[in-house]
Amino acid sequence: MSGIRSNLILMSATSISILGLFIVLTFTLNPPAIYENFVLRKPLIGSIFSLICISGAIAALFPKQCSRPLHFQKSGKKFSAQKVYAISEGHHPECREFSAHVIRVRDHTLCAACTGLLLGALLALIGTALCFFIGWNIERVSVSSVLIGVAAIALGFFQLKFKGFLRLTLNTLFVLGAFLILAGIDELFQSLVVDLFLVVFIILWLLTRILLSQWDHWRICNNCKSRCRNNEPEKK
Repeated sequence: MSGIRSNLILMSATSISILGLFIVLTFTLNPPAIYENFVLRKPLIGSIFSLICISGAIAALFPKQCSRPLHFQKSGKKFSAQKVYAISEGHHPECREFSAHVIRVRDHTLCAACTGLLLGALLALIGTALCFFIGWNIERVSVSSVLIGVAAIALGFFQLKFKGFLRLTLNTLFVLGAFLILAGIDELFQSLVVDLFLVVFIILWLLTRILLSQWDHWRICNNCKSRCRNNEPEKK
């Protein structure tokens, strides 16, 4: 996709995501009386959110394959995130400009963001099982749950400013934040429609988080002055 189109999509997604957080805050602090007597609400919403978490965990485990559809434009040529990832042993290029994006555990180099998203997804699945299937009641802390979740999502959008294990932590909290918001809103409104509306925003928040990360990868390589395999022309 062209650079202008990419920027417009990123700006639109970011703006709508921020609007979604404000809507959640407004509804939480001034909740209208919306109650529905739909018995299968919790297991249905829990199943949908679990599928989102499982999909996110798979994407975190296989970032190369899942990043293929995302492209940016560089000097009139397509710049693919996949092209960058493919030259490295792991998820990121072996370049000091990407040192903030990885953590090292013994002899292994891991993507801090993907590791955090994976941990967050696993923890969110446990929380979903407790709240939506086992019946763990969080009525007394539902408002606090939403407020903490909104803060976690907001901080997750700024994870690009941090590095290493702090970046890992923020990405873990990002996914947990989505769960806390969903669990709190479900308890406050007890409405299938509201829950489904929130699920749409959760998917948008995750996509926006991915787009921001891809944009950051593009920005680093686009501004890099070093000659490396990323900047070499493609062989025909």
